[in-house]
Amino acid sequence: MADEPAGAREDLPPRSAPAEARGLLAGMRIRKKLIVLHTVFSLVLAGILWLALQPAVRQVVLRAEEHESRLALAALLAAMDAGIEQPPMRRFAERLGPDVTIRWGTAEQLGIPPEIAAGAKPREVAAHTDAQGRGAAAVALADGGFVSVSAMQDTARAAVVRLYALMTVALLAVYALVAAALEIFVLPRHVYEPIRAILAADRAVAEGRRNEETVPDSAIPADELGEIMRSRNASIAALRRNELDLADALARLEDVAMDLKRKNHLLEMARQNLADADRLASLGMMSAGVAHELNTPLAVLKGLVEKLNADAEAPSAERRSLSATEAALMLRVLGRLERLSESLLDFARVRPPSSRQTCLRPLVDEAWTLVSLDRNAANVRIANNLDPVLSAWCDGDRTVQVLVNLLRNATDALDGTPDARIEVGGADSIRDGRRWVSITIADNGPGIDAAVLPRLFQPFASTRLDSRGTGLGLAVSEGIVREHGGVLLARNRTDGRGAVFEIMLPAEPA
Repeated sequence: MADEPAGAREDLPPRSAPAEARGLLAGMRIRKKLIVLHTVFSLVLAGILWLALQPAVRQVVLRAEEHESRLALAALLAAMDAGIEQPPMRRFAERLGPDVTIRWGTAEQLGIPPEIAAGAKPREVAAHTDAQGRGAAAVALADGGFVSVSAMQDTARAAVVRLYALMTVALLAVYALVAAALEIFVLPRHVYEPIRAILAADRAVAEGRRNEETVPDSAIPADELGEIMRSRNASIAALRRNELDLADALARLEDVAMDLKRKNHLLEMARQNLADADRLASLGMMSAGVAHELNTPLAVLKGLVEKLNADAEAPSAERRSLSATEAALMLRVLGRLERLSESLLDFARVRPPSSRQTCLRPLVDEAWTLVSLDRNAANVRIANNLDPVLSAWCDGDRTVQVLVNLLRNATDALDGTPDARIEVGGADSIRDGRRWVSITIADNGPGIDAAVLPRLFQPFASTRLDSRGTGLGLAVSEGIVREHGGVLLARNRTDGRGAVFEIMLPAEPA
């Protein structure tokens, strides 16, 4: 008998646990399933044959017993016609043997069906089945009673038992022959060998033996298992083609990545060179601005120093000291140089902000108080319209510095403007899933020159270069806001004269 194809499963690589089996046969191996199905089929076939033959065999036995009963009843009737009384007749019947039973009585006592008893005529023999299930014959007597004769055919019943025994033996023999034929000639070639071929190919796939991972065409049968094998071979071939295509695509991708890396390197070098050039250009522009800012006060100081030097060389009688106006001018020039130096330091200094949740309305009030100390702000009306609960994630001290610069610029721009006023407003919004807070500072002054607006936050971009400003306030403010992760914007008002500066700060930490 052929081995079960699962016998080689010990060589297979470990597999994941199978899903929970459903049904009685789901968890069995194929060979066990075939044995169970074959056995069940044979038992069902035997039961069907037994159920089909039993009524026919029983009828044959009953007919034989009815025939014997009729013969015995005919002999009994002949004896009765000869005038033999019932007691001697019973002894006569007993001599017929134990297999023959003669009984007298009513139809109910003898177990004769009512329909047969109702239609019975005297001396007319009727066949029936007695209470023991034997074939019998009955006849109606003149006095209304019945006589019934039943004969048991032991030979026929023994033959039936032998028939059932032979049928059982025959079925077992057929079952054994069919099972042997299946296990020897059919299943090994048409079931087990194809399954072993599939399992061997699966092991080859798991072990990486590419030349053995498909089932040979000579081992593929022309049935459903063969269709599974051909489909599997096609899937493996398609998988290998896809692997080759993927490897080729990866190789091309690596080439593209290397080329992109080279181009990115060149682009980064170009960007660095451009940034260096831009820094040099910015440094040159800033140097020119610083030189321009220094030249004016230095020229004033030079004139005053030359005057002092000339007075020192003159005779003492002709010497003249500086006037009060000239001394005040020298102080103002020195103060401007000092402020310019401090602004340059603020512009160059990089300090990370110490941010926390800060209410903004008090910062505006504090900044306006500081502006009022060094600016003539008596004629300027300010409206702080910020919500008292509006807050941002910022460094309060550095935010005050930004507000001071913006309010100072607005105050300077309103110099000489009738009904000068500054309005400070605020709002919050959601952008890119993050909350932001904006502070707007609007004035009704002359506005910002359109030519200056694109470079307004560059150092020394302001056209108002008098003794009050250094040209670095907006650049410093823009840098502080940028360090907070925010944006400083500038525009002219669309509803009238004046400029609007907008500070956008994060409302909460990132």
